[in-house]
Amino acid sequence: MESGVKRSSSGSALLSDLRSLRVAVLHPDDSDGLLLTQQLQRIGCQAQAFWPPPSTLPETTDAIFVAVRPDTMHGDLSWRTPDMRAALIAIVNYENPTIVQTVLELGAHAVMPSPVRSFGVLSTLVVARGIQYKMAHQLKQIRKLESRLLGQRRLMEAKAVLMQTRNIGEDAAYELIRAQAMTKRMSMDEIATAIINANEILNS
Repeated sequence: MESGVKRSSSGSALLSDLRSLRVAVLHPDDSDGLLLTQQLQRIGCQAQAFWPPPSTLPETTDAIFVAVRPDTMHGDLSWRTPDMRAALIAIVNYENPTIVQTVLELGAHAVMPSPVRSFGVLSTLVVARGIQYKMAHQLKQIRKLESRLLGQRRLMEAKAVLMQTRNIGEDAAYELIRAQAMTKRMSMDEIATAIINANEILNS
């Protein structure tokens, strides 16, 4: 899940986004859940309470407050998808190794104690979103580097195929791949992949 609001980790941007935030409150219908939902609405967020937690949440959800306590921690967690991009705040009313482990497994970006107080909701939300943004940005950079490294490996393998099958040097193999990419208006990675696949078919 990823917000459509401005993508900036600066404090001013995170604060200015508040009125466009879509927040899910996964909390039993008690005084804590009611106070939290009302406080989020006072802040200006578009807060919606769910209990019990649904199997899926709206894709546009920007932040999630979830109750993690002995009587709720074994509930359905299917809403927590691997590609979720919402900031996640755990609300705990008891502290022991099992609760802490559950908070870690959820991948919470922040923790709030119960009973909930109006003071602290805003700062916790902003800090959690800042942490979530930085983590998402770092993950994106890692995937980009991994993709680039994989592309370099494919290029090296394609050059080796051409060097062997055409009896040419590395520079000539590289220039051949580059020329084909320009002629066919494809990326060098696409040409390299095609060369590798064709070689595997011919030698299978």
